[in-house]
Amino acid sequence: MSDDPAGDARAFAQLFPAVYRDFHRRDGKRRGLPAASMAVLSHLTLTGPLTVGEMAKHLDRAQSVVSEIVDHLEKDGLLERMRDARDRRRVLVWLSDDGFATVERARQVLSLEALERAMRAMSNEDRRALIGGMRALLAAADERNRR
Repeated sequence: MSDDPAGDARAFAQLFPAVYRDFHRRDGKRRGLPAASMAVLSHLTLTGPLTVGEMAKHLDRAQSVVSEIVDHLEKDGLLERMRDARDRRRVLVWLSDDGFATVERARQVLSLEALERAMRAMSNEDRRALIGGMRALLAAADERNRR
């Protein structure tokens, strides 16, 4: 690389579409869940267990709509209902192990299989440099965003 951050940024931007093309997931829909169902699952990963009413308020949806979504997700084994340990009258909704796995899979943009094949063809040094460079890039972006 050079001592030209602007030129390096252009080079990275030119390479990125090819990286995305070669390594993005091509396995179809991520479990085929409707967007509203994925929104409920994703929201719970950020908030922790909630009541249906709390979730409806957070998502700005009618409680009946959220309740119906939760019923379907529970039936599919992605959510579980449980009593609040602090107030046994409250029923909380939380992700099952399958629910966590579904969210994690949906967040996975790149094909791990394709990446692994490519990484096997690279030297240890090149792999370390790639991962180190990506970490440095993200750390620099994070530092800039905190200012």
